[in-house]
Amino acid sequence: MTTPQLRLVCASANPDKVAEIEELLVGIAELEPRPAFMGEVVEDADSLVGNARLKAQAVRAASGQAAVADDTGLEVDALGGAPGIYAARFAGDDATYADNRRKLLADLEGVRSNERTARFRTVVIVAWADGSELVVEGVCEGRIADQEIGDAGFGYDSIFIPVDGGGRSFAEMPAEEKNNISHRGRAFASLAEALRRRS
Repeated sequence: MTTPQLRLVCASANPDKVAEIEELLVGIAELEPRPAFMGEVVEDADSLVGNARLKAQAVRAASGQAAVADDTGLEVDALGGAPGIYAARFAGDDATYADNRRKLLADLEGVRSNERTARFRTVVIVAWADGSELVVEGVCEGRIADQEIGDAGFGYDSIFIPVDGGGRSFAEMPAEEKNNISHRGRAFASLAEALRRRS
């Protein structure tokens, strides 16, 4: 007799992220969409953990089920760690992916390649129905390119060159390869391992 698969309500409404998370949790957990009546959760915490917790708890409260949420920051050393928790709205509240990339490249204009070090950091939280939580993190070191390279992926993928990527940007990699080394991939791999131990 097979064990019923764990079901988690996904806090993200971003289809790109949901697809990536679903792929990372295949065979471990099945994602359910967050309740349609939910509005956006105000992410006003001062950390990735705080923002992920706000989202996970809001979705758990709305759905009555275990919820999974993540928050990702991009820390660029030459910019003092910016955009950090504001990565998704670096160029403004209504910024597109392209707007954010353009602003980051403009802010780094004239900065030498060896000084463009950066890292993506993802925190994932599962808020269980009983009020407890599970927190994991994934980090991917790399640098910001001088210009956009590649056309796969989303967000900052075309300007982020991971240390483990052989000089290619995330946007030049097949999804499976990116997921093996990315911040989100590492965070959800840690989550999958924690969920396996829990079951």
